[in-house]
Amino acid sequence: MQLILASASPRRKDILTEYGYTFKIITADYEEKAFTTSPEETVKEFALGKATAVYQSLSAKDREDSVVLGADTVVSLDGKILGKPQGVEDAKEMLKSLSNRAHAVYTGYAIVSKSGVIQKAVKTEVVFNALADSLIEEYVATGKPLDKAGAYGIQDGYPLASAVNGSLYNVIGLPIEEIDIELKKILKK
Repeated sequence: MQLILASASPRRKDILTEYGYTFKIITADYEEKAFTTSPEETVKEFALGKATAVYQSLSAKDREDSVVLGADTVVSLDGKILGKPQGVEDAKEMLKSLSNRAHAVYTGYAIVSKSGVIQKAVKTEVVFNALADSLIEEYVATGKPLDKAGAYGIQDGYPLASAVNGSLYNVIGLPIEEIDIELKKILKK
C-alpha cells in the first residue's frame, strides 16, 4: 500500500517522516469554504475534502493500492476560528488576541482508502504567555506566522506558550499519535 499525504505542509511532511513513513505528496485540488460550523466539524470537513479530492484523482488501479491522508488545523479562541492570517497586520492582531489566554487547536484528519474512510478531529489546549508587542513585531517580521493557523507555529522557537495540554504534534498540524495507530491497521506496517 502506498501512503499519500494530501498536503503541501512541510510540518506534516516532517512529522510523518519522523515517524518512519514513506509517502508521496499530492496536493489536493480542494477549495476550503468559509468556516460555517464548529471548529471541530470544520477541520473534519476540510480534511475529508482534501483526502477525497486526491483519492478521486487517482486512477482506478492506484486507488486499489493507495491510502490518502488529509488534514486541516485551526485555532479557536472563544469559539471564533482563527485560520491563516490575511497579512502582517492580521497576524499581529491574532497574536495580540491570544496573548495571556488559553485557546484550542483543532486538527481534523481523514484517511481514505479502498477500506473506507476514517475521519476524526483532535483538540489540544494551548496557554499563551503574555506577549510583549516587541516580541510580536519580531516574530511576525520573520514571516513564519503568515502560513499558519492562528498566526503561530509552536515549533518556531519563540516563547509563545506556557502550557500545552494534549498533543504537541496536534498543535504543529498532525496528531500523529492517533494517526499512527490508524495507519498501522491499514498499511499493516
